[in-house]
Amino acid sequence: MSRVAGLIRDMVVASHFGAGFATDAFFMAFTIPNLLRRFFGEGSLTAAFVPTFSDVYHRQGEEAAQQMARICWTLLILVMAAVTVAGVLASPLIVRVIGFGYGAVPGKLALTNTLDRLMFPYIFFVSLLALITGILNVRGHFFTPAVSPILLNLSIIIAAIFLAPHCSVPIKALAVGVLVGGLLQLLIQFPVLRRHGIRLRPDFHFRHPAVRRVSTLMLPGIAGVAIYQINVVVSRLLASFLPQGSVSFLYYGQRLFEFPQGIFIVSLAQAVLPAMSRQAALGDEEGLKESLRFALALIALITIPAAVGLILCAIPAYSLFFMSGAFNYHDVRETALALAAYAPGLFFLGISRVVVPAFYAMKDTRTPVWISCGTLLVNAGFGLLLMKPLLHVGLALAITLSTVFNATVLLWALRRKIGRLGLRRFFSSLLRIFPAAALMGVTVWSILSFGLWQAAGARLEKAAILLLAIAAGGAVYAGMCILMRVPEAADAAALLKRKLKRRAS
Repeated sequence: MSRVAGLIRDMVVASHFGAGFATDAFFMAFTIPNLLRRFFGEGSLTAAFVPTFSDVYHRQGEEAAQQMARICWTLLILVMAAVTVAGVLASPLIVRVIGFGYGAVPGKLALTNTLDRLMFPYIFFVSLLALITGILNVRGHFFTPAVSPILLNLSIIIAAIFLAPHCSVPIKALAVGVLVGGLLQLLIQFPVLRRHGIRLRPDFHFRHPAVRRVSTLMLPGIAGVAIYQINVVVSRLLASFLPQGSVSFLYYGQRLFEFPQGIFIVSLAQAVLPAMSRQAALGDEEGLKESLRFALALIALITIPAAVGLILCAIPAYSLFFMSGAFNYHDVRETALALAAYAPGLFFLGISRVVVPAFYAMKDTRTPVWISCGTLLVNAGFGLLLMKPLLHVGLALAITLSTVFNATVLLWALRRKIGRLGLRRFFSSLLRIFPAAALMGVTVWSILSFGLWQAAGARLEKAAILLLAIAAGGAVYAGMCILMRVPEAADAAALLKRKLKRRAS
């Protein structure tokens, strides 16, 4: 639901603002609080807090867990208030560093700085949201935190449609929408906390052993868990030296790339961390390996056909959803090329997102940090090498290559840490999934060839062809997986059947 709302949000932004001076400034400005969100919120905080909180909750009981939550809540408020104030004050310097190439365009750095200062308090709200999400996830509640981004997306949509026409600089309305949306995301969690009997109030016992353990785990995790976002920052820095619109093309391409990532990969990684943390706390190493194997198999089952679909459907999807108003076919084509370069990395990104929680479950945040450093160098190196001949497409391809490196080295390091992972069945499934995805691709490509994607309008016809291609491709893929006896497909079908029977009863 939140990803669909995000797609609608991007359609509205593209239609009203296109891809150019203003959107380049907005997307670059939003990069900074978004990166810090991964650093202090969804990334290192979640990775350090969830295993520790799970350990306290399952070993010491409700009262000890509540005290830990209160202390972490108090400490996080103080830290993030300081980070927010420092970020607003240091914004001109930060913007000049990450958007250095904008200096050649009059007014672009100044606009980026204004938007960044408006949006910076967003990091305060979403960091507190990340802590609450960790508490609720350990307690078995996932729904409210997962749907809260809908409020962010709705806030930006409303700002773009109704507030922007009344602003002297219309793009500022989007920054206001981000700020209001972040606050709403946080506020809707409190009724759920009360239902679970959790009362977050000030508690200044910062020397509590569990809190110190979270801090110890979190500090090195800041560099490790946000590797993908750091790579995005490097890419946007390099893109600031490319022709105008390049940052926007990369952003729109990344957004559609993140659609299957957000629906499945992030959800699965978020769900598997509490399970792995519980198994690690109980010393169940074999159970942890089984959770990892199951997660990897599901990642392969979903992301491989999704990557093929993203490549084939890139131009049709942007033509259908984005080509109107200020967003023309040139923008469609350039954005689609970026998406096609991102797409092959989906599978490897999925591997990284489920392998990293295995390290965190065992309270090892250092190993991913060292691997992250290598991945950053790989991304920067390929970016510098490919940006001149391939422009923004080369930067997207550099992220994909660095993602492959990251996933490969993470698996190797995990095997060294806990021994053989027992991935024979996983690789056996891959050999069956690839032919199924290939036949699906032929089917989708054949149907999409009937569409006139370079022409504006005709949305009903485009939607019908695209939906038919997706439905037919999905049916072919599912049928081939069953025919090829992919074990995870049978598991998923059995799970769905049990769910339907339970709903019916």
